[in-house]
Amino acid sequence: MTEPNDARVGLYIDFDNIVISRYQQLHGRNAFQRDGIRDFDRTSRDADPEISAKLTAATVDFNAIIDFAASFGTLVVNRAYADWSVPVNASYQRQLMSRAVDLTQLFTTTTRGTKNGADIRLAVDVVEDLFRLPDLTHVIIVAGDSDYIALAQKSKRLGRFVVGIGVAGSTSTSLAAACDEFEDYDSLPGVDKAAAAAAERPSQDRKSPAPAQSAPGQDPSPEKPRKLTTIPMFSHTEDAQFDEHEPAEDIDPQTIATELLVRALQIGHAKGDADEWLNTGTIKNQMRRMDPSFNEKPLGFRSFTDFLASHADLVELQEDGPHRLIRLRPEAEAKG
Repeated sequence: MTEPNDARVGLYIDFDNIVISRYQQLHGRNAFQRDGIRDFDRTSRDADPEISAKLTAATVDFNAIIDFAASFGTLVVNRAYADWSVPVNASYQRQLMSRAVDLTQLFTTTTRGTKNGADIRLAVDVVEDLFRLPDLTHVIIVAGDSDYIALAQKSKRLGRFVVGIGVAGSTSTSLAAACDEFEDYDSLPGVDKAAAAAAERPSQDRKSPAPAQSAPGQDPSPEKPRKLTTIPMFSHTEDAQFDEHEPAEDIDPQTIATELLVRALQIGHAKGDADEWLNTGTIKNQMRRMDPSFNEKPLGFRSFTDFLASHADLVELQEDGPHRLIRLRPEAEAKG
């Protein structure tokens, strides 16, 4: 049950902005247009395997974004804006719907796509929600576009805490300054930094313009989709292949719950000192925000404390009067 004093969060995702920015961060300026990603369908038999591999490497982990947003409070608004008929956007639908994201359809009316439409629609919806939902305490904007500066400033004037999330290299410094807090996508707990670095290396030798369907220097071998989220959701299957559900019997609830615990602690430590002791009640609330289906009792534990005690190799527990405190062991943090 939501506590009366809980923060209430609105998450607004400019989908094209974050997806295009991520692709171009890894593969170079204007790579999204040069590689024809907007109309690229990786499920087609004629799909270029090199472009498909590049697109897979640049896939955005929206689970990490939503988990971070949930660390501020209860998500009461959760929207993503895009033309969902576009193949690259449609490939994310199952992932977003599994996290209860409202997919707002933007129809393409010009050859330039839906960029301005997303900016305007998102801004209008935020302002409407600020007046329609007076208990909304946080506004989280996932974009790096300077067009959102006025929106951030307006939200702050109306007494809301504004958080921005953007991709390094494609974020307006003025937008970051207009927010109360701004996070680089790569710094979010759970984002696979090693895979991103590996994908970025082949693009460094791409100094001169390349033909539309070629990628000089690109290693054609990584055709196997990378694992995007190192710590999967409790209610979700392990990998990011959202076109098909994995059989329920293949899922190990104990393992997934453990990884959910580690993710919650990583987020808690990321918002404070690395060795800070955290309240166990706060961590459980964070785990429930990340995945409302989490419950320790079906896993065989009488209480959340028993669940934590069974993970002594990952966490340290400490009694502080009536309070129970927890922190992630350094070796476990390194593995994460």
